[in-house]
Amino acid sequence: MSNPSPNRVVLVTGAARGIGAAAAREFATQGCAVVLFDICAEIEGLSYACATEDDLHATAAMCREAGAPEVQSVIGDVRVQTDLDTAVQDLMASWGHLDVVVAAAGVMAGGTPGWELSEESWNLCHDVNLTGVWRTARAALPAMLQTPPPRSARFVAVASAAGLSGNPLIADYVASKHGVVGLVKALAIECGELGVTVNAVAPGSTNTAILKASAAVYGLSTVEEFAEHHVIGRILEPEEVAAGIVWLADAARGAMTGVVLPVDGGMSL
Repeated sequence: MSNPSPNRVVLVTGAARGIGAAAAREFATQGCAVVLFDICAEIEGLSYACATEDDLHATAAMCREAGAPEVQSVIGDVRVQTDLDTAVQDLMASWGHLDVVVAAAGVMAGGTPGWELSEESWNLCHDVNLTGVWRTARAALPAMLQTPPPRSARFVAVASAAGLSGNPLIADYVASKHGVVGLVKALAIECGELGVTVNAVAPGSTNTAILKASAAVYGLSTVEEFAEHHVIGRILEPEEVAAGIVWLADAARGAMTGVVLPVDGGMSL
């Protein structure tokens, strides 16, 4: 039997920490039910530790404290279609509708010129950062379309400022994030008259595990050194990027689709 349905149900991938966790909490403050999806396991080929089950539990507790009427935690991999399909099937069984999806799962690899990258590094970035967003859309959009029109469903992907320009030594990451931008624009056209908007945020240097991995690639002693690329003179916090995600996901944003919103401290100016 389904639970009493909240006004909006939100699925967030990469939800255990960083931008995904911050977005989930912000939706919770609006009274949304949130489904937190994260792998919570180490990924071979990464130079940094991934989120843990403890991180996921902490995010769930934070969402409850912030006001979420319901929280579901799902351990799954965006590289595995059945993991995402099952998560969506379960939330639909609970509430009968899916209103917002935030595709925030991402990884950083690289460290060499593009032509020297290993196939493993290239494939990992694309499998998580790009194909993971596509797999999320593949699982979620049919469920979002089960809501009778008029709809106000929102799909928001986390791209990157690196998806709008070029960066050395991380060609695998850059290419995958450019791919996210293209995917979002294509899906936005396909969903144009269906009451589902598809947008992206393009964060600048944000205080996350990925930024620490980027600092290591460039031999920086601290992530604060990335601040020189921002006109505001500092790096961003995940909550600032989350604010852009939640803004795009608002039901009042029905006229905005195919947008890539820079949340980058002026990095792209």
